[in-house]
Amino acid sequence: MNLQSKVVVVTGGAHGIGRALCVRFAAEGAKAVIVADIDESGAQAVARTIEGGEAAGCNVQNEADIAAVVDRALKRHGHIDLFCSNAGIGVPGGCDALNHDWQKIWDINLMAHVYAARAVLPSMLARKEGYLLQTASAAGLLSQIGSAPYAVTKHAAVALAEWISITYGDSGIKVSALCPQGVRTNMLEQSDAATRAILDETAISPEQVAACVIEGLAAERFLILPHPQVAEYFKHKGTDYDRWLRGMRRLQANAARSV
Repeated sequence: MNLQSKVVVVTGGAHGIGRALCVRFAAEGAKAVIVADIDESGAQAVARTIEGGEAAGCNVQNEADIAAVVDRALKRHGHIDLFCSNAGIGVPGGCDALNHDWQKIWDINLMAHVYAARAVLPSMLARKEGYLLQTASAAGLLSQIGSAPYAVTKHAAVALAEWISITYGDSGIKVSALCPQGVRTNMLEQSDAATRAILDETAISPEQVAACVIEGLAAERFLILPHPQVAEYFKHKGTDYDRWLRGMRRLQANAARSV
């Protein structure tokens, strides 16, 4: 995909990776970049700084909010070329995490992708073209030490992206799953010490992630991996699952000792 003259929606567009995507898409010549975020004032601030920027308040936990963003974009522009389902959160803990926390992260990290697909796929299928970019995480291919809810929901997000590609790939629908490791955002800064010990050293900027997205969209690759080593880790996991699990346990122990 070439972003020139395209209509793009980005959820979670006010901050972090989402903001970097909005800025980069505008720089690549997108006709319209709809910055959708629960932080509507933040979305407006981003939209004001980019060519073709439009702000939209959107709580991705609420399916009606996502449907309204899509409906407004279709009424104004006639179509959506690229929908970036990017909003996400982290929740610490294991199986003992509160039900409320499990439900919230499930709604944001997975169901928001489902709601977006429901809203945008009909018009894309009618045109026989359209692109979905779903921000998951390397945790969706590997795991997340210290957070079962994050690991589980990001795995589910990757699985949904796979299913959409399999089901609609021959009908003109392109799908990419964005799976970075550590990115210098508020989420990483607010994570626990063990997680930062693992991710800080190789963490990259949101702008570096956005540059990888542009490259991945141009190549129409399913997996967009801003950290190339993730591909090797994923290969090792598939080649010898038990060895990989032993390695992850060592990584967990080392991280615990370093904090």
